[in-house]
Amino acid sequence: MKIAVVGCGALGSYYGARLCRDGQEVHFLLRSDYEVVRRHGATIRSPEGDFNARPRCAQSPEGIGIAELVLIGLKTTANDQLARVLPPLVGPRTAILTLQNGLGNEEQLAKLFPVEQILGGLCFVCLNRVEPGVIHHLGHGRIVLGEFQRWPEPRTHDIASMIRHAGVPCEVTDNLARAHWEKLVWNIPFNGLGVASSAGLEAVRCGAIHRSARFGPCLTTDKLLGDPAWATVVRELMQEIVLAARANGFKLSDDLIETQIERTIPMGAYKASTLIDFERGQPLELESLFLDPLRQAGKAGVDTPRLRALCSVLQRLSSPQTP
Repeated sequence: MKIAVVGCGALGSYYGARLCRDGQEVHFLLRSDYEVVRRHGATIRSPEGDFNARPRCAQSPEGIGIAELVLIGLKTTANDQLARVLPPLVGPRTAILTLQNGLGNEEQLAKLFPVEQILGGLCFVCLNRVEPGVIHHLGHGRIVLGEFQRWPEPRTHDIASMIRHAGVPCEVTDNLARAHWEKLVWNIPFNGLGVASSAGLEAVRCGAIHRSARFGPCLTTDKLLGDPAWATVVRELMQEIVLAARANGFKLSDDLIETQIERTIPMGAYKASTLIDFERGQPLELESLFLDPLRQAGKAGVDTPRLRALCSVLQRLSSPQTP
């Protein structure tokens, strides 16, 4: 299968390299890492075994051409580029699979392409890009795959089978929207609090940062769960997301919160992607991960004071004026 990977950071490079090593025809659309990956390939360091893959490399979508499958690993802050980047890659039979975080990504693709070409994937994986062309895989990797606004098609199962053959656990969901909310139960507290913790516990609780506030270190997942006060906020946020999801018609299981916490403990001192973006001075995925869920909760009549306060702090911290 000819596969184009758009957004070759940690996520796109990891899954693209897996598929490439398994024998698929994988093309990386690259910018800053182009020369490194073209010369040396993509290197994956993993507890499951290190390996190097040699995908085909291009600096423009026209250099790849129409693919059978397009994997989107871009940060959602770059979604304004989709209308320019994707058309040269997409033909009438191309499947477009977004692996992006949060809500609204499939909806944006549906403004550009027919609904029947769009799929979404939820990635449960710990990854960091440690240098150009080098990805550190710390653990996990499972993908939950689904069709946008449709039941799974035969091609959905074919893609899932291909991903599994590449060594990545992959399952098909019959409700992609519900799966998005299930992942938000993890993403919102650990991505959000990882950054907002630098403003302090009181700021996160009240949703305001005092002008004289002293900013502390950002907290990794182990620090958030290891401190009883922060762990309480984690659970409160998770509970708000579960209630918001249910009010929007998605039945999330009663044990989801405990399951997510139990899966997080073995990650150790893990930095979620939003924290890494913050430390690098890059834009935060506020819209898809935090603001859109907040709006969806409000429309469903669910009050989410912890999420509202978190959004307020993150918006302030992402402002250029914030120390």
